[in-house]
Amino acid sequence: MRIVTETLSVLVASDWLQACERNVILCSIVLGDITQKGYEKKRAKLLARYIPLIQGLDPSLQAENRTPGPSQTTAAAPKQQKSRPTNSRDERFRSDIHTEAVQAALAKYKERKMPMPSKRRSVLVHSSVETYTPPDTSSASEDEGSLRRPGRLTSTPLQSHPSVEPWLDRVVQGSSTSSSASSTSSHPGGRPAAAPSAATTPGAAAATALAGLTAHAHIDLHSAPPDVTTGLVEHSHYERPQVASVRGVPRGCGGSVLETADGVPVNSRVSSKIQQLLNTLKRPKRPPLKEFFVDDFEELLEVQQPDPNQPKPEGSQMAVLQGEPLAAGAPWPPSLLAALQRWGTTQPRAPCLTALDTTGKAICTLTYGKLWSRSLKLAYTLLNKLTSKNEPLLKPGDRVALVFPNSDPVMFMVALYGCLLAELVPVPIEVPLTRKDAGSQQVGFLLGSCGVTLALTTDACQKGLPKAQTGEVATFKGEASQGKGTSVLIQSWLDRAHRDYKTSKEGSTVGVTVSHASLLAQCRALTQACGYSEAETLTNVLDFKRDAGLWHGVLTSVLNRMHVVSIPYALMKVNPLSWIQKVCSYKARAALVKSRDMHWSLLAQRGQRDVSLSSLRVLIVADGANPWSISSCDAFLNVFQSRGLRPEVICPCASSPEALTVAIRRPPDLGGPPPRKAILSMNSLSYGVIRVDTEEKLSVLTVQDVGQVMPGASICVVKVDGAPYLCKTDEIGEICVSSSATGTAYYGLLGITKNVFETVPVTAGGVPVSDRPFTRTGLLGFIGPDNLVFVVGKLDGLMVVGVRRHNADDVVATALAVEPMKFVYRGRIAVFSVTVLHDDRIVLVAEQRPDASEEDSFQWMSRVLQAIDSIHQVGVYCLALVPANTLPKAPLGGIHISETKQRFLEGTLHPCNVLMCPHTCVTNLPKPRQKQPEVGPASMVVGNLVAGKRIAQASGRELAHLEDSDQARKFLFLADVLQWRAHTTPDHPLFLLLNAKGTVTSTATCVQLHKRAERVAAALMEKGRLNVGDHVALVYPPGVDLIAAFYGCLYCGCVPVTVRPPHPQNLGTTLPTVRMIVEVSKSACVLTTQAVTRLLRSKEAAAAVDVRTWPTILDTDDIPKRKVASIFRPPSPDVLAYLDFSVSTTGILAGVKMSHAATSALCRSIKLQCELYPSRQIAICLDPYCGLGFALWCLCSVYSGHQSVLVPPLELESNVSLWLSAVSQYRARVTFCSYSVMEMCTRGLGTQTGVLRMKGVNLSCVRTCMVVAEERPRIALTQSFSKLFKDLGLPARAVSTTFGCRVNVAICLQGTAGPDPTTVYVDMRALRHDRVRLVERGSPHSLPLMESGKILPGVKVIIAHTETKGPLGDSHLGEIWVSSPHNATGYYTVYGEEALHADHFSARLSFGDTQTVWARTGYLGFLRRTELTDASGGRHDALYVVGSLDETLELRGMRYHPIDIETSVIRAHRSIAECAVFTWTNLLVVVVELDGLEQDALDLVALVTNVVLEEHYLVVGVVVIVDPGVIPINSRGEKQRMHLRDGFLADQLDPIYVAYNM
Repeated sequence: MRIVTETLSVLVASDWLQACERNVILCSIVLGDITQKGYEKKRAKLLARYIPLIQGLDPSLQAENRTPGPSQTTAAAPKQQKSRPTNSRDERFRSDIHTEAVQAALAKYKERKMPMPSKRRSVLVHSSVETYTPPDTSSASEDEGSLRRPGRLTSTPLQSHPSVEPWLDRVVQGSSTSSSASSTSSHPGGRPAAAPSAATTPGAAAATALAGLTAHAHIDLHSAPPDVTTGLVEHSHYERPQVASVRGVPRGCGGSVLETADGVPVNSRVSSKIQQLLNTLKRPKRPPLKEFFVDDFEELLEVQQPDPNQPKPEGSQMAVLQGEPLAAGAPWPPSLLAALQRWGTTQPRAPCLTALDTTGKAICTLTYGKLWSRSLKLAYTLLNKLTSKNEPLLKPGDRVALVFPNSDPVMFMVALYGCLLAELVPVPIEVPLTRKDAGSQQVGFLLGSCGVTLALTTDACQKGLPKAQTGEVATFKGEASQGKGTSVLIQSWLDRAHRDYKTSKEGSTVGVTVSHASLLAQCRALTQACGYSEAETLTNVLDFKRDAGLWHGVLTSVLNRMHVVSIPYALMKVNPLSWIQKVCSYKARAALVKSRDMHWSLLAQRGQRDVSLSSLRVLIVADGANPWSISSCDAFLNVFQSRGLRPEVICPCASSPEALTVAIRRPPDLGGPPPRKAILSMNSLSYGVIRVDTEEKLSVLTVQDVGQVMPGASICVVKVDGAPYLCKTDEIGEICVSSSATGTAYYGLLGITKNVFETVPVTAGGVPVSDRPFTRTGLLGFIGPDNLVFVVGKLDGLMVVGVRRHNADDVVATALAVEPMKFVYRGRIAVFSVTVLHDDRIVLVAEQRPDASEEDSFQWMSRVLQAIDSIHQVGVYCLALVPANTLPKAPLGGIHISETKQRFLEGTLHPCNVLMCPHTCVTNLPKPRQKQPEVGPASMVVGNLVAGKRIAQASGRELAHLEDSDQARKFLFLADVLQWRAHTTPDHPLFLLLNAKGTVTSTATCVQLHKRAERVAAALMEKGRLNVGDHVALVYPPGVDLIAAFYGCLYCGCVPVTVRPPHPQNLGTTLPTVRMIVEVSKSACVLTTQAVTRLLRSKEAAAAVDVRTWPTILDTDDIPKRKVASIFRPPSPDVLAYLDFSVSTTGILAGVKMSHAATSALCRSIKLQCELYPSRQIAICLDPYCGLGFALWCLCSVYSGHQSVLVPPLELESNVSLWLSAVSQYRARVTFCSYSVMEMCTRGLGTQTGVLRMKGVNLSCVRTCMVVAEERPRIALTQSFSKLFKDLGLPARAVSTTFGCRVNVAICLQGTAGPDPTTVYVDMRALRHDRVRLVERGSPHSLPLMESGKILPGVKVIIAHTETKGPLGDSHLGEIWVSSPHNATGYYTVYGEEALHADHFSARLSFGDTQTVWARTGYLGFLRRTELTDASGGRHDALYVVGSLDETLELRGMRYHPIDIETSVIRAHRSIAECAVFTWTNLLVVVVELDGLEQDALDLVALVTNVVLEEHYLVVGVVVIVDPGVIPINSRGEKQRMHLRDGFLADQLDPIYVAYNM
């Protein structure tokens, strides 16, 4: 059935666009759609219930004229008119129809602005001078204007209005568009953010799923998308504090505190680009294919359903096509060597081969006599003169590599025939000229796998081979020099006539074995097909070492005593006309060229009036199988017909490494049928179906025949996939050949040999078509009228996207038809596919000219995307431009595709411009998860009971059984405990503070601490004039002063607030946080040291904050020795003891109130868990300002009486081994650290364990080393730390983690007793659905989770549903709720946020035990009952923390944890040092730190996008590449993602590169 589709001329397109411009409503549809098709489908789906549509018909096609016509097979189109002018495009890929098609297609797209990637200026400077060397002329980088004929104007309708539009599309805003995507909270059911300073952070508010773009059926699709950068929730007036970052502040953030996101000006560059990106993405995409699988965690794989309207083959089954028989009567010599002997002895003076130099002069003519005598001599030398240990080195049947440059056909020919005479197997090798050239690995592999014993080469070539540093040849070792300029290289790598080789699509190289019989049969068949006769002259431009160049120019020529004039590639580069001049001067009857050579000669032929091609009888076009060679042939004929070239002389042929020559057009004197052309619909071709089209259609492919079957061969076409069934007559398939003249095997690879060389095609009924096996050629095509063979592409260049197949060459041609082409080099474009998420994705890489500007290149790239989309109806996944001359070259100057692909996947391509389009291309994502109507909490409990799953709850040991209540009552107030210790054990040391050198700088015994506390209390009352209950800010560096000041406050009834002092080098960022805590905590006084006092009042401080508003500042360095009259005793244990302020990772400052009762209960639990007694020593390397770090540093020693060795983490910056040396020196059984400390040790001491052992560091004393954290345990870090320091005696099971949060600073702590921490592997996909499914280690999508320590005595934990607040079962992920005597009593804020307080600190379950009061931690986790026994003898319950609820990203209806995505990204490339992700207006933004050269930054864009797609099924919206240290990290070593997001939106990161994925 003939399909006629729209024909839209440029004129009509422009009128149509003008009409659209007038009509605002239509404007938003047309405005720069990535793809117009399928828009209506998506719209119809959304609005189905409102708008009835014509069933089954795309509205966009309703106006199309579809006239079914009679079924037609290939019709011979009339020859194109001779006057077709040539344009200056690479003729291999040129077709005027195609150019017009592309221009018409682009005219449909109004010029639109996609957000251009932003790049730091330094990256724009290309990497090296070599970059600027123009690529060699092989790239056909001809002078653009060289061939523009008068009378032809290339119409480029799009150049007239390049950038009319502003950055942001201004379209009338639809009334019904609320900021639906952005103003909702990102965690339905997440607890509201706890903050005195901000109700919610907008990034929290930014993550409804991408699915949300289309999920709201009521949104008027014609209106502009909501401006997602404004209109977010109003915040309270406190700016979000910036936390002093261990790694320094991000560059460019000095000056003021970053605004929270709602303060980001909408016109900031980043926000406007994101807005633009959103506008583009809200445009219709390609219709989503039927999903491959629904990613429910049962993983229902769904096969993609074919489109019911796709063209299907309708012809009858084809029959096997027989070639004419090989002429029997001719007196053929019995073998090729017999022919050589005959001519060498009877016609010794007949010329055999003429070699030319780069000036075109003949340097050497080899006669048949010389060829015979030299070959004999070499054969003798090889067999007899080469010995190893008195044994001959070579035996008949051994493989010998022939390593000869393309300029030395004479030596090659002698070597080849010498090997054949000696019964050795020659393996011709392409020589990579430099170590940088592609392919050397493959050659090495090939030589090894073929068992090559020896290599022959020339002295000159050996000198030029790439050398290793030792001066030896890189790939070869050992050498034995022979006379006559042939040196023999013996390899270090340890059976037929000749071996060719081929490189596959993936870049693997295999040797193709050709027998003596096949060799002779091939030469005979070529002689017969081309009508070669004795003493003819043949001009050969091809590589004489393989394919057609070898078959015609070295083997068949000898059979017929022909004279070959070999034209080296180097000469063609200097003088593209040289081959025509040689045809003319030698009166050659035959010539062997590629379409590239014809194209080059066209460019150079002006003014050459004296050449004549009238002597040519046959002009063989070796790559005639390339569908785009037809335009070269036509153009060449147009120009040279006037110089004696007859049209019927041009003979395209098709060949493959496996089947050798497959088909060739017969010269006219042999009486073949006339040449044919087929004009095929590209859309039908993509479905593997032949539909003939008229020439007017936009997307068509015009192909020429490659002649008839070879004499003595049979051909059939079989289906590409699956069993080799014969195709129908109108179906594209792989061409198979059965003949005595094909290759016989892949050397040493039996499996694929059987598949390729021994195929038995079968009919639809399964009956074999022949008893002889066929060889698969790797060519795709069909048999046309007159039994002519047509080739439409190669299997290697086939890219299967969805169910459709696209040919790489076709895509290249479309890219080349996009004008203006002055930004990239024409011949240097590579197209290949990479598999991402179960489908092929198309990648296009081109070389950019050095003078092209960023804007020009980007505009060209976006137009290429549109053209390919329009012509091929397929999206390009990645379009990359690389600097000139950097794509890997094949030996003959083309692009080495498999090497380019390899570099792309490894991240070593180093592009200078990248445009990724995952949003457009990836249509097979699993369906977004639909929110089900919530199951009620009661049903949930019943469901769990029915399923036999227990309700997830656990508790630590009972406190009542553990100790007498007398002591507990006596120790209710810490101030009392300190006085009691000062009285009973005055000289017992409590604290030792170490400096960077490891020396003790200050100590405190019980009585010293008591006396210092009294002095502080006296000063507060006298100097500060404070009342009981006033709040006091303690701004001290880590040390004993801080502890003394804390107890001083308790002694006089004040409430202490510990605050980290500002960083002197970074006041601008750290001082506002200090100011904020002092202000929010309502501190009446600031206690500090002399140095910090000066800092707080300095000029630099005045620039950051208003220094006049500080409360009273008391310097405790020189306070008088005074006693307090009476030490304050609180009236009840529920009185406030201290305030604990900390900034969460979401950037929210939250202070919690700790009562005296909670404080002593906390100390008691830790004492019991860690078995702390006065005789113990523990080492602490933590910051003493908040959470468990503060409790361990200031409270526990006083309560339990043990000695604490204090190591300030800052001191590790100058001496990394300080902490571990202290642990060893003081024989600490228990030690605490933070992740940042552990990371510093792992990175800084990785290579120094030997040195530490010499210094006597021994960690065998450690029973337990606990990492204090408020996050999921970092299992990779703890494991590498354990492995690394195992050498120093650290016990394998010592390292564990703790878990605490704002509502309870210590929920879990490993302690010294009880079972070791367990690790489980969970399915990451199930986790996204809030389910917990255990899997085996190493299974796909598995995620290791480590238990967060043992639950503390007196602590009860339950897992509750985040929204219904019902209890959950073991198999569910839910919020961890905690009940314990040491829970904090509430938030301390300036405002009375009672609702927050009630929700977080006094929550009750909605079902089950509704009496217990719980605190909500804000962390997601689950409980598992293990097989281990705990201290009380029962089964041990393990608590696993998965992540903070506030940090989770809600995307595509699922819950993602940033750390999982970040872990995948960090693995993607070795130069990614750190990564952080966040969402903004539903786009996933990935920020990566590049630890490498800025020029390599763009390699990361594709790798990051790929890995997130593959492992998480998410499309990355923006990739930001920054310098190391830009991602802010707090003192606990946690990433401050919201802080980073604000910096990004306010344009303060100074990124190296920002890529906006389309």
